[in-house]
Amino acid sequence: MKFRITILSDVESWLSDSIASLVDSWKTDGRHIVKWVHNQKDIPVGNFCFILGYTQKVKKNFLKKNQHNLVVHESSLPQGKGWSPLSWQILEGKNVITITLFEAEEDLDSGAIYIQEDMKFEGHELVNELRHIQSKYTIKLCKKFVSNYPEIVQKPIPKLGVETSYPRRHPVDSVVDHNSPISDQFNLLRIVDNDKYPAYFEMKGYRYELRINKILI
Repeated sequence: MKFRITILSDVESWLSDSIASLVDSWKTDGRHIVKWVHNQKDIPVGNFCFILGYTQKVKKNFLKKNQHNLVVHESSLPQGKGWSPLSWQILEGKNVITITLFEAEEDLDSGAIYIQEDMKFEGHELVNELRHIQSKYTIKLCKKFVSNYPEIVQKPIPKLGVETSYPRRHPVDSVVDHNSPISDQFNLLRIVDNDKYPAYFEMKGYRYELRINKILI
């Protein structure tokens, strides 16, 4: 089947390289008409709109332009709604984290669930490696949805368990306790971004930023 597909993302999304590969693969396939936009006002009428790495809430009138609006979220919904679910779960010490593709609705993270898979980590990955794995699964789920449509929407996955939600992360969430062992704070160091939100601590009227890189020994 031939579909009209739109991908909506922020201009500087960290997912941009993976999205570009996804767009190219669908275009190369030759069966679909694909458009990549960065403003919800530019969403055309079509079959699917994948909302990936887009930090604004999409308004109802723009959601109406496509038959299905799909979001990928790194938690086992309805648990783990909200912000930065992968980071929060890494902080919790999890190495198996569910990633979910679901229907976007006006109420955030509340639509029908179509795909859930488990991402597996080894416990040493830093933020760029975490993002790489996350992006691979994100693209995989998007392709799987298109390849299995329309059957995939006819049997949504039941929502099980109590709804929970994560708050938005702020720079203060990257504070390191300089009185505690690094081993106790390693998961925090794994999710900080050396450039955008580095780990830091404050002492004697100064802020000291920490950079973390991994070297094979």
